[in-house]
Amino acid sequence: MSTEHAMTANASRTPSAWTVVLPFYNEEGFLEETLASLAAQTLPARFILVDNASTDRSPEIAGAFARDHPHQAVKIVREATPGKASALETGISLVETDFVATADADTFYPPDYLEQANALFEKAGPGGVATLAFGTPREGAPGHGGARRKGAIVSRLMPRQTHSGGYGQSFRTAELKAVGGFSRELWPYCLMDHEIMHRLTKRGRLLYSADHWCAPSPRRSDRARVRWTLGERLLYHVTPFGRRDWFFYKFLKERFDARGVSELNLRKKEWASAHDADSEN
Repeated sequence: MSTEHAMTANASRTPSAWTVVLPFYNEEGFLEETLASLAAQTLPARFILVDNASTDRSPEIAGAFARDHPHQAVKIVREATPGKASALETGISLVETDFVATADADTFYPPDYLEQANALFEKAGPGGVATLAFGTPREGAPGHGGARRKGAIVSRLMPRQTHSGGYGQSFRTAELKAVGGFSRELWPYCLMDHEIMHRLTKRGRLLYSADHWCAPSPRRSDRARVRWTLGERLLYHVTPFGRRDWFFYKFLKERFDARGVSELNLRKKEWASAHDADSEN
């Protein structure tokens, strides 16, 4: 892993129990709005923005965000090793707060996003290791309420499974680091959001609420190169928790190796919609 501390801005001025780690790679079409939604949070937070070797205007947008928010603690670093896992590993290594939220650069976060996650942790106590926000359309858009209700139902039925993507995950920092965090050495494939939660559920509970949501970009349409098959997903749902190590590190690993389902596929253009010619990190 090759890390360059490209810029550190706005040294910690706001006491906070929270840090938001946001990796980005060529996200100039989405990054500004995502950062604006995070800056509007009702709960104070520090920000670590990880430039994963972007070649577009994303670094300039991140720099402008830091300059435009001088009263918030914003750190910008550059991780030259390609891949979201490397970018997250770099960002999380710099976290010093009790809680950390990982954000995607093309996602809208409602103003109470961190407040809702914090409330879930407070209610659960030390046994709650991670919160997961349901991915929905924005509030007021068709399908918003239905997506939240569906998420609440399936998470109650299957509480030890992952019902949210990497765009909506928050962690007790000590627990995340205790299981090794995000790392290409531990899991160099797609479905990082599911695999990291598998490791965490060995240490505590996953926390859900219908009130905890965010809105990923609708460009996430053709995901054939970065997802599991229907059969693999069904097997995930029916595999007993005690057999999940086999499922991830034997069964799914061998199949992902054979199909080339690397996390680096997230950087390729083929699966992104025509609206966005750039890749997602």
